[in-house]
Amino acid sequence: MFNALGFSDFKTQVSVRDPEKPEKYIGDTKLWEKAEQAIIDAADEKGLDYAVEKGEAAFYGPKLDFMVKDALGRSWQLGTIQVDYNLPERFDLTYKGSDNELHRPVMIHRAPFGSMERFVAILIEHTAGNFPLWLNPTQVHLLCVSEKHEKYAKKVSEFLENNEIRARVDNRSETIGKKIREAEISKVPFMAIIGEKEAAQETVSIRARGGNDLGSMSLASFANLIRRQAADEIKSF
Repeated sequence: MFNALGFSDFKTQVSVRDPEKPEKYIGDTKLWEKAEQAIIDAADEKGLDYAVEKGEAAFYGPKLDFMVKDALGRSWQLGTIQVDYNLPERFDLTYKGSDNELHRPVMIHRAPFGSMERFVAILIEHTAGNFPLWLNPTQVHLLCVSEKHEKYAKKVSEFLENNEIRARVDNRSETIGKKIREAEISKVPFMAIIGEKEAAQETVSIRARGGNDLGSMSLASFANLIRRQAADEIKSF
């Protein structure tokens, strides 16, 4: 998941108790040992390269933490899976098993992104706003050469939205050069330039992020291009 979002500098750690500070934790020592071993066994089974960090566990159980470095080299916990035998015990939670007997469940705390606000902040900083196509809030800017092309631009926008593609029409009274520059600064994945020729032929002229000119396309071909690229990105997520 982190690789798919462009994070390559991250590590995995198994966060366990500090046995010299038992007052920081709740629960029975045997349950803690069982939970810690369960985390370690799971990490080994998945072939994870991890470090064991004493004293980094939650007060109720050990954690498998994913530590990601940001653009400044600072390390942040952006994902965590926690094995908790203690809170089910404390709250007297039970379930009826296939043997018709009551059993104590194990609680799994799973937060793949950690704090969502922290995750989004670090992602924005890390990518400098260059979100992948599937994640970008605006996938296409539709740039009208002049105001008289607004009607066709809205038709294109409606077509794209019907294909679950996020588009925005720029019909301001500005030069097309300025609109292109501002779209590049906003780091939108695709720009669709709409002028007299495009309106007459019901096509769009496409520029990809970074200035790559993809030429003229039919609306269906452009929508298929976006869907394929987004699907390829999501496959690795």
